Amino acid sequence: MEFFFHLIVFAFVFHVCFAVPSVYQVGVGIADVTGPAADINMMGYAQPAQKSAGIHTRQYSRTFIIDDETRRVAFVSVDCALMDQVVKTEVVRRLESKFPGVYSHKNVVLSGTHTHSGPGGYLQYVLFLVTSKGWVQQSFDALVDGIVKSIDIADGNMQSANIYYSKDILVDANINRSPASYLNNPAPERAKYTYNTDKDMVQLKFVSTTGQPIGIINWYAVHCTSMNNTNPFISSDNKGYAGLLFEGVVNGADIMPGKGPFVAAFASSNLGDVSPNTMGAKCIDTGLPCDFVSSTCNGRTQKCIAFGPGKDMVDSTRIIGEKQFQKAWGMYEKDNSELEALEGPVQYAHQFVDMPNYWVEIEDPVNGPTMTKLCKPAMGYSFAAGTTDGPGAFDFTQGTSSENNFWNLVGSALVKPSEEIKQCHSPKPVLLSTGEITWPYDWHPSIVETQVLRIGQLLIAAVPGEFTTMAGRRFREALNSEASNNGGGSNIKTVIAGLSNVYTHYVTTFEEYQVQRYEGASTIYGPHTLSAHLDQYKTLTRSIFKNETLTAGPTPPFLLDKQISLVPGVVFDKPAFNRKFGDCLVQPYPFVRPNETVTATFVAGHPRNNLMLDNTFMNVEAKQTDGSWKVIRTDAHFDTFFFWERTSGVGQSEAHLRWIVPGDNPEGEYRISHFGHYKNIDGSTVPYNGTTQSFTVGA
Repeated sequence: MEFFFHLIVFAFVFHVCFAVPSVYQVGVGIADVTGPAADINMMGYAQPAQKSAGIHTRQYSRTFIIDDETRRVAFVSVDCALMDQVVKTEVVRRLESKFPGVYSHKNVVLSGTHTHSGPGGYLQYVLFLVTSKGWVQQSFDALVDGIVKSIDIADGNMQSANIYYSKDILVDANINRSPASYLNNPAPERAKYTYNTDKDMVQLKFVSTTGQPIGIINWYAVHCTSMNNTNPFISSDNKGYAGLLFEGVVNGADIMPGKGPFVAAFASSNLGDVSPNTMGAKCIDTGLPCDFVSSTCNGRTQKCIAFGPGKDMVDSTRIIGEKQFQKAWGMYEKDNSELEALEGPVQYAHQFVDMPNYWVEIEDPVNGPTMTKLCKPAMGYSFAAGTTDGPGAFDFTQGTSSENNFWNLVGSALVKPSEEIKQCHSPKPVLLSTGEITWPYDWHPSIVETQVLRIGQLLIAAVPGEFTTMAGRRFREALNSEASNNGGGSNIKTVIAGLSNVYTHYVTTFEEYQVQRYEGASTIYGPHTLSAHLDQYKTLTRSIFKNETLTAGPTPPFLLDKQISLVPGVVFDKPAFNRKFGDCLVQPYPFVRPNETVTATFVAGHPRNNLMLDNTFMNVEAKQTDGSWKVIRTDAHFDTFFFWERTSGVGQSEAHLRWIVPGDNPEGEYRISHFGHYKNIDGSTVPYNGTTQSFTVGA
């Protein structure tokens, strides 16, 4: 008997340590989703003055399809602020038309990276469209077209592959921007963790069965707010840059961004209270620390601003992006035998949920276990205060738990919050009772999409918003436990895919909600929102491991035909007297050295005449030995900047192009080209281009 016991133990250990990985069918794809690069409000900071005026790095949709020959899932990470129901629904409609019976709401996840430097106007609910002056069709089309294209590409290159899981720690790329809220969580719970943010980095490595690299998905909790609310350039921020670095190394320097076969997604996770501005917040007038609870300086929110580790926001983006890339690359370079192979089936669970009518059991300190219902959506005062990454306006401050008669009057001009709403959201003072406003249509979602994917021993929980650090920790722990209790085994692990499918703002713990900083004020379904998510996602997890079929739930509204746009269109373009489109007005200096900046200015048309998707507004070209010119940079590279400027009210504009010459750039002859389209008075658009004189890069 002892011999058989040891044999069983040996077999178990051998299986765990040296198991043959499952073979999946895997496809990856990448496509451009860059929106209009001029005159469109950026989505994220809710800063009306922040409008696009060029491109630093392009936005991409990165798709990963995994199939076990029984079921298929698609995970899509998109360089955008957040995902919206109208985008998900339209994407699914097109996929169902092109691939009948293959893709649906149930097995496709769309997850936004949360860059705050992408054009807005693509979300169907009113609150998200206020600063963008309503609907922007070009933003919507660019996202939907690019997402569908990336899925189409991935579907077309499926191949046999293994998937490897790894986890490591990256300490110095994030901080908690609401430590006062975090400290309100129970001390014994906080004592279980070394840090007040998640430092874990989780990564999936996709390798073909012939040994060829296919791609990676990386999850790390940090906001894409390295580029601040004064930035006019479209940017994929720190996560997008990390992806560009990774893809550049594997695909090679000659492959332009968005064009290579290897795809690297740096996706969002539970980043709700997590900032990349690692120098922390300080008072910009005195240099002193901000008030700990309210994040104010002498009572003013606008003076308390957090700073990244770099000399400016671009440098901070570079540093935080490089840190994520370097850690991810170290994980990737490990031999596959050192990584944990994913083994087991591909499964998924999905359900639409009516959040304001969701009942969940909570532990009442007086009455014990009690059933309670969530609230209709509402925003608190501290929502208007913004965060240290991007402060709000007026006199709002974080941590506000009392009302102000003046702002009550302003908020009531839309609708006066009912007593039911006030009591349900307490201690949140309600500024905007969005769930009670239906003019001109819904201001916030009530029907919410919930979803879990399973790939072997990994659960990908697609959540509809921004979970804080502790909310995410409770969430992962609950799902791992639920899986284990229902036959999933002890090796199940959960990763949170944030800002997926539909956006419902923030999800804090009950304790953090009481402090009513920005995150708590933006938890729109009330203090028990996290409890409801825990309950719902445990149901999804249980259904996977018990092979239970869930009802679809209520259908969310599709409000595309209700959208209103107040954004003026491009009327016409006109060059200055005696000039034509594409003329170079300012030539580069004839001789430059590495680390210097080359600049050129062209007569330009409006960038909204043609978004140049899968194309570029600028090239940097190097002269070859045979006299030909080779493109070495586009507007998607981190060291190039395309800036558009209107120079008169009669259709005249200029394009200012910059290239920061890399320190290791080869000596030689170079030139810069600009591409665009101008619009005639009759509405027709015409392509144009222009090229500078050549210049020399020397030592």
